[in-house]
Amino acid sequence: MSLISVEDALSRVLASVERPVSIEHVPLSACAGRALAEDVSARRDQPPFPASAMDGYAVRSADAAQVPAPLQVIGTSAAGRRFSGTLAPQQAVRIFTGAPLPDGADTVVIQEDTETAGNRVIVKEAPRPGQHIRRAGLDFAAGDVLLQAGLRLDSRHIALAAAMGHASLPVRRKPRVAILATGDELVRAGETAGPDQITASSLPATALMAEKAGAEAIDLGIARDTLESLEERIQAARDAGADILVTLGGASVGEHDLVQKALQRQGMELGFWRVALRPGKPLMHGKLGEMLLLGLPGNPVSTLVCTVLFLIPAIRALLGDAQPDADPAEDAVLGADLPANGPRQDYMRASLAGEEFEIALSQGPGRMLLPVATPHMIQDSSVLSILERSQALLVRPPHAPPAQAGEPCRVIRLERFC
Repeated sequence: MSLISVEDALSRVLASVERPVSIEHVPLSACAGRALAEDVSARRDQPPFPASAMDGYAVRSADAAQVPAPLQVIGTSAAGRRFSGTLAPQQAVRIFTGAPLPDGADTVVIQEDTETAGNRVIVKEAPRPGQHIRRAGLDFAAGDVLLQAGLRLDSRHIALAAAMGHASLPVRRKPRVAILATGDELVRAGETAGPDQITASSLPATALMAEKAGAEAIDLGIARDTLESLEERIQAARDAGADILVTLGGASVGEHDLVQKALQRQGMELGFWRVALRPGKPLMHGKLGEMLLLGLPGNPVSTLVCTVLFLIPAIRALLGDAQPDADPAEDAVLGADLPANGPRQDYMRASLAGEEFEIALSQGPGRMLLPVATPHMIQDSSVLSILERSQALLVRPPHAPPAQAGEPCRVIRLERFC
């Protein structure tokens, strides 16, 4: 099977997501980070009554048109405890911020513009009608659609939903992403490694990235290099109801790379294998029943790149994202010269620093703060220490010509995904 482009590979992965996951209603306290499944409208006006925006006195503006204006104070309106009577001419009600405006009043005089004398208040500054009053429905009205399907909910959205009268929200079920590391050479983090073994570092990292994208990660552990071990773990993913099975390593064609063979024995429909991508060429995609399959390379940097490019968009598609294939890259400026690129799209680990550059704007010359992306000298896909010191992936298209420092480029910020 020949190499396919990154764009083609992503299109095929997303095409294999037949529908978003199901909807569940979750209490507001558990909604942070969840994907809203349906539009949500307000169940009430906010505020539900005309309310004072300041501490002071509710009055009839006509009674205070000529100042000083002495008025009789007949009661108090506080938040949660309104004044139940009706304001008559030459009367005032002491009012506090957020309290309902008494019937008959049409303005609020702030306390700094008054003097008190027993049960009377003297208005010293003539108010305007409607002054310091929040009208009913100022924020929103019942029936207004204020939260749209597809939102990743945060504290702002949850505060608004609570004010709208909702105790729970319809959200997408978290897609279940089963993650399986493969290889006799691997041990779990914290376990004693033999002389020929290494730690399966990609396993916890991929799980965390999947969860940050809104999924539930299922740790399937490490499968050994036997068909029996692989098939047992694949069946565990099916038994867990995984929406996506991610395998780490073993998807190439060496005699110890048995993942494809094990999946084919289980009935996998192969979508593609091998992408014109660096790092990450031996990427496998397929379906096993309704379960989406992504076989990622075992080297940790390759795993991260493929997670950003393919796994996270697939999770977003399952969450009902209208644009799961949105380009994650942004404009930047090269911080070092680069040679011509080969036939594969390259994702280079790079550091970022902010600088201002002269740019051409439609209204004339201007300045903009753009990140300066400087690729690291070492780009070996197994070197994690360079990845830890990187803030971005510098994207170089296939067959890109040589580029010089100061020229425009595109980068993907790692903080969005890691």
